Amino acid sequence: MTGQQRRPGGKRPQQRHTRQRQSRGASVVGQEHTVEVGQVAHGGFCIARVDGRALFVRHALPGETVVARITEGTEGDRFWRADAVEVLTPSPDRVEAPCAVAGPGRCGGCDFQHVRPVAQRALKATVVREQLVRVGKLDPEHPLVAGLQVEDCSGGDKQLKAGLRWRTRTTFVGLPGGAKGMRKHRSNDTVVVDDCLIARPDADVVGDLVTHEVTAGAGSHRYQVAADGFWQVHPNAPRVLVDAVLEQLQPQPGEKALDLYAGVGLFAAYLAEAVGESGKVVAIEGDAAAVQNAKRNLGPWRHASAVAGGVAEVLREEYDEPFDLVVLDPPREGAKQAVVAQVVDRAPRTVSYVACDPSALARDVALFEENGYRLTALRAFDLFPMTHHVECVAQFTRLDSGRR
Repeated sequence: MTGQQRRPGGKRPQQRHTRQRQSRGASVVGQEHTVEVGQVAHGGFCIARVDGRALFVRHALPGETVVARITEGTEGDRFWRADAVEVLTPSPDRVEAPCAVAGPGRCGGCDFQHVRPVAQRALKATVVREQLVRVGKLDPEHPLVAGLQVEDCSGGDKQLKAGLRWRTRTTFVGLPGGAKGMRKHRSNDTVVVDDCLIARPDADVVGDLVTHEVTAGAGSHRYQVAADGFWQVHPNAPRVLVDAVLEQLQPQPGEKALDLYAGVGLFAAYLAEAVGESGKVVAIEGDAAAVQNAKRNLGPWRHASAVAGGVAEVLREEYDEPFDLVVLDPPREGAKQAVVAQVVDRAPRTVSYVACDPSALARDVALFEENGYRLTALRAFDLFPMTHHVECVAQFTRLDSGRR
């Protein structure tokens, strides 16, 4: 992505590095092949074939005929990576990239600058469906799979609707002479960027703490967040996600809820208000600084607490009791077996899972299904326009939810 993002739920920015693969013969970098582009795949590229070998092509669209220039690969590799450097038969969804530094060999921050926004969402929906079927083992005719659409989150804002000016925080590479830049795709090389079109002009943060006010369907809450702490980068994301989670959980007075990977307590505050003083909310987060802010943000509710520690570790040692509701917003790698096992051990009637990686979500869908929880709702949101990233909110309901 362009720069680094931090998000509620403790999603730390991933370090930029390219894994060095063992050489399997002579390099083919720079070779050009005319190919017909196939389906979109997870990661911001489409798949083509060269003599039976998979070719992962960026800057292309399904159905196009392009000249693909190899950017990574050797003669013995199972697949190669490439850029579409010439489009011979364009897709009707292709547009001129609004950004002057987008395209082959340029800034690697955006994957879909060459795609109409509505078509970007269709591509992302295709990827989520494919992951749920291939990794999550769901039937492609499952109504939540077949009917999935990625929702526009612009809220009517003209620039947001165009996929621009949505990043409230952007990290640039400092360059000599005071210039700033972005990394090329899968590279430490930089491209000078005078104006990142997906960054908001007011993206800079001053001071140690920032206050965010979130107005969702259930009311408004204010949150203190460290200037370099975890918070969504799309301005509409907190509202969109809170509304989706509350719609799935339907918290009731007196219920007990767990907020896992809780960040500064975005979901926990709304849950605490909904369950009331007769209920209980426990927010668990691995980042100690975020927990301190969560404690302040949850201050009005004596029945809500924030705990520092790894989610799996804390749940192995504490809170070994039934909970009615669980919301979890894990990092990009997902919750995995250890956390899923601890969640289902609390026998919640329903779980709302916020996911920023469809592959990790699909794996965890399979884990929940194996443990007696059925996928009963799924929504996807375009909170990262121009990139291949997509946010999903999935609901799991216990198959024997009528019995405790």
